[in-house]
Amino acid sequence: MTTSRTSRSSGSSRAAGSSGSSRSSRSSGPTGESGGPGESGTVDRAFRAALYAASDDALDAGASLLAADPAADAELDRRGREFVATAWQRGWQPADVVRIAGRELGEAHAGLVAGLIRAQAPHDLPRGRRWTAQLDALPTGAPPRTDRFTYATAVLELYRLLLRLPVLEHLEPSAGRPSAAPAGESRVLGRIRALLAKAEATGFPEEAEALSAKAQELMARHSVDEALLAARAPAPGTPGACRIGVEPPYEQAKAVLLDAVATANHCRAVWNEPLGFSTVVGFEAELDAVELLYTSLLVQATTAMTRAEAAQRAGGRKRTKTFRQSFLAAYAHRIGIRLAAAAETQVTEDLLPVLAGRDLAVTDRLERMFPETTTTRLRGVSDAAGWTEGAQAADRAQMKSRRRLG
Repeated sequence: MTTSRTSRSSGSSRAAGSSGSSRSSRSSGPTGESGGPGESGTVDRAFRAALYAASDDALDAGASLLAADPAADAELDRRGREFVATAWQRGWQPADVVRIAGRELGEAHAGLVAGLIRAQAPHDLPRGRRWTAQLDALPTGAPPRTDRFTYATAVLELYRLLLRLPVLEHLEPSAGRPSAAPAGESRVLGRIRALLAKAEATGFPEEAEALSAKAQELMARHSVDEALLAARAPAPGTPGACRIGVEPPYEQAKAVLLDAVATANHCRAVWNEPLGFSTVVGFEAELDAVELLYTSLLVQATTAMTRAEAAQRAGGRKRTKTFRQSFLAAYAHRIGIRLAAAAETQVTEDLLPVLAGRDLAVTDRLERMFPETTTTRLRGVSDAAGWTEGAQAADRAQMKSRRRLG
């Protein structure tokens, strides 16, 4: 129940949720550098000193050069936009870049890269609804600029990170095979979002459970309706993909939870542990539902875990990291069972061929993006009290999702 398989792919790993296992893969993509002829001498010297060396002394030397030459600021900003454009060529998206900057360097660096992304956006080709939603969600407000040396140091740290970003799988479908993207939020998805919001807000576990179950039923019904519409269309779209952050702590259990949500909604999830996200492959309506429900369930799980720990401490038992890991693992395992049962209630015999065809299309897209995967063992699931509390919390969880649609 706690084993997992690890796979090799071009940068990601898959979490297999219903069995309490997760698969992970590693990226061996190349890194490269951005830039071109005609760059200012100061920026060139600073880059040579700082971007290709790991020592703090080298970083300080490059920052000193930039701090002493305000005339180099425009060129420094231009070069940053080039790094961002190169990240897009490597398969990264705006939310990915902001997330990795915040994760590896800090909030100030995430703000810096958000500014570069906004500056680069007018020069980018249109990339669809999800990309636009990510741009709209970028952090606002420039980070405080203290002294020039501190600012130049932060910029060089950020550029060094951007320079070393590995190649990721491109999420856009193959040319000539567009994904089916909804024009806007449907009435059904609006109802699902409202149900999940109520589930998260209520203080009554029974009400939360009922709301979550209703949300998953609506999601399953919506998936069936979308499948029937696509089957009748003369040129149905192909599956798309999105990335969802899966951050520490307890990221393995979170990846398992996301996989359970994805599987119940006719999607597949591949987890990239080193970079802190899962790639979810599926048709657009289902991708939206997965993101909504996963976010809602994670909020509920965290709230329930905090409450359970408080009760344990009140009883005189000291809880540990193992308790929390076991709690979330049991929660993910049990949620997977509940979601699968709720989804099955919406499937009739006549719908099986339609859904099977869509499942095959999703599997084909996933295997083309990730031809090899491995599994890893889910660690730290050894606390019986944590497992019991997590399973009980999952039984109480509401399975309606609050969703942000772009």
